[in-house]
Amino acid sequence: MNLADTLNLGCLCTTLQPDLLQRELEGFPGMAQELAASRPHLFSATPVYVCADDYTVMERSVAALDRVSALPGYQASVLHRAPEIASKAFGPRGAFMGYDFHLSAQGPRLIEINTNAGGAFLHAAATRAHRSCCEPMDRMFDAPGGQNGLERAFIDMFRAEWRAQRGDAPLRSIAIVDDGPGQQYLAPEFELAREMFLAHGIHAVVADPRQLQWRNGALWHPALPQGIPVDLVYNRLTDFDLSETHHANLREAYVSGATVVTPHPRAHALHADKRNLVTLSDDVLLGAWDASPADRALLRAVLLPTQLVTAANAGQLWAQRRQLFFKPATGYGSKAAYRGNKLTRRVWSEILAGTFVAQALALPSERLVDVAGVPTRLKLDIRAYAYGGQIQLLAARTYSGQTTNFRTAGGGFSPVIVLPSLTDTRQLECGDEAAASAISRP
Repeated sequence: MNLADTLNLGCLCTTLQPDLLQRELEGFPGMAQELAASRPHLFSATPVYVCADDYTVMERSVAALDRVSALPGYQASVLHRAPEIASKAFGPRGAFMGYDFHLSAQGPRLIEINTNAGGAFLHAAATRAHRSCCEPMDRMFDAPGGQNGLERAFIDMFRAEWRAQRGDAPLRSIAIVDDGPGQQYLAPEFELAREMFLAHGIHAVVADPRQLQWRNGALWHPALPQGIPVDLVYNRLTDFDLSETHHANLREAYVSGATVVTPHPRAHALHADKRNLVTLSDDVLLGAWDASPADRALLRAVLLPTQLVTAANAGQLWAQRRQLFFKPATGYGSKAAYRGNKLTRRVWSEILAGTFVAQALALPSERLVDVAGVPTRLKLDIRAYAYGGQIQLLAARTYSGQTTNFRTAGGGFSPVIVLPSLTDTRQLECGDEAAASAISRP
């Protein structure tokens, strides 16, 4: 085992204390208590360790995936199957991309890509609380750009999205939009986002799309100051093509270009549709589209072989199901995702009737945590929050069961500590030869 594995499986350290989290959320009276009462497994008290070489692979993978997604051949291939609304290209790239990895013995393996990845604001606050517990090691809890610069990175991201479509016009207002926002599991972070926008001089509201009004060529919300429309929507909806009836006003504002929406339908089509994993894992196609040799080598190392489930390959996939994981093409949040060895014939018939991909199984690594005094191994994955191909923040999620969840005692969001590198790329403890070769390239 490398040092990160040794610590993850041998260290029962706990660094999250309720009073420190409460201090980080002191601007929001009662939020810390509400989280503890209604979401007791949102945060883990235990940090997760990652070796520097694994972090480097993830960092370069995110950048490579961003570059490949901009290739004309790739875009033409994935957009032809996307809803028409995805053809709109107003300029914004999409805020809060999420790249989820498992850490295998051969190095990081990309599990999926998500748009509007949730939890960044809450996880950032919890990470600051973890950090406050351990001042001698505080720099190791830093986000890739530094915790102190994280709010600046977030606000700069939204301003960059605005400028991509509106140039130098002033950004006056933002609506944070989700269906029934107060009932969402991550609802408290909407208030954290709203407070950040207000602190930077931007009017901000948390809104249900039913509250949005489309009139006179602009989008409006009654809680904004008179005469100020919704300039930008921070979109948390899982209706990725805005096709649901009660999203009609938001859709009209988006397709007309009247309101900047981020993330938007085009971002989902280019990045988060699970069928893209089939395309991205096809090295021949990437070569035909002029992806660079370095990017192709890196993606060969981190991407898992993935194929579309069809009637033609159904028999073969059923026979191989124990080595596969099945996901709906437009799924999110692990909904309707199945590990092959858990499949029943009834679920298999539902998979065949839908649009699913079959991905080679990469078992997650584990973290030892203290659960009511009992050392317990939980599975873990690593989420890289990113913008424009650059990682802003890492979060681990620890859990038990088939997929990530926030229902596991001792589990939840964990801060990631990237350990200092003890080797160079010629002696990688973390990652395989293909990844090492790709990393060593400038």
